[in-house]
Amino acid sequence: MSDFDTRRLAFGDALRRLRLEAGLSGKQFAQRAGWTPSKVSRVETAKQSVADSDVVVYCRLTGAGDEVEAELRQELREIRLEAASWKRQLRTGNSARQEYGRQLEHDAERIRLFEISMVPGLVQTAEYARHMFEAVAVLHQNQLDIAESVERRMARQEVLYRPRTEVQIVCAEAGLRHPIAPPQVMVGQLDRLLALAGMSTLRLAVLPMDVQLSAVPQHGFAIIDDMALVETVNTEMTITDADDLDRFHRLFDVLLAASLEGPDARAALQRLIERYSALES
Repeated sequence: MSDFDTRRLAFGDALRRLRLEAGLSGKQFAQRAGWTPSKVSRVETAKQSVADSDVVVYCRLTGAGDEVEAELRQELREIRLEAASWKRQLRTGNSARQEYGRQLEHDAERIRLFEISMVPGLVQTAEYARHMFEAVAVLHQNQLDIAESVERRMARQEVLYRPRTEVQIVCAEAGLRHPIAPPQVMVGQLDRLLALAGMSTLRLAVLPMDVQLSAVPQHGFAIIDDMALVETVNTEMTITDADDLDRFHRLFDVLLAASLEGPDARAALQRLIERYSALES
């Protein structure tokens, strides 16, 4: 474990101690804060980035003094500065990020995913994922830990089969048409989506290219309980502000309402399979 990880764990533990000293269980604290119990767990175990407002909530609900609050907020600022340096470690590979994703999703109650230019990671086949990680490695000139990254991404997909986790995924048709991999790999990937579209534990939808939208998505995003993740070329943003989260949920609702589901989604996927199959021959 790196010094940075140790520091983040110690910060989460400091928040946990404040809660315990105030005589509050995780569930009681969540109710008073207006959070989900899973957020309390993620914050205290360093599985979620902590916002300055989260520290304020902890101090207010536990009766911590101004001096304690000031010390915690200063420590959080220093952790953020160190995190900016840590992100550069992505140049050494992608497997660590996949493990981080698995930890976030493991305890999630609700996951909503949208991708505009590719198949979402949680429903990728191993071969499609391998081509994705190879492209990322070339872009970032990082260490080729392709096999380990693929293995960890596949392990993340266990969440698709858990009834206790609500999973909603919108795949943009534009992303499904984007030939990230050779035709035979694309056919296998679309076959995988066709099978998943009939699962009871997953809501899978396809956003057609020719549908008019009242809100236009400019990038893909993931919403995991009360946080949103947005990946850019050089970094990943974590959004926890309530108003911003509402915007992401409203956008996802627009996309989902405009998407094809059930037999219509399967028909659209079948047409794409036929298109790629023709390219194979």
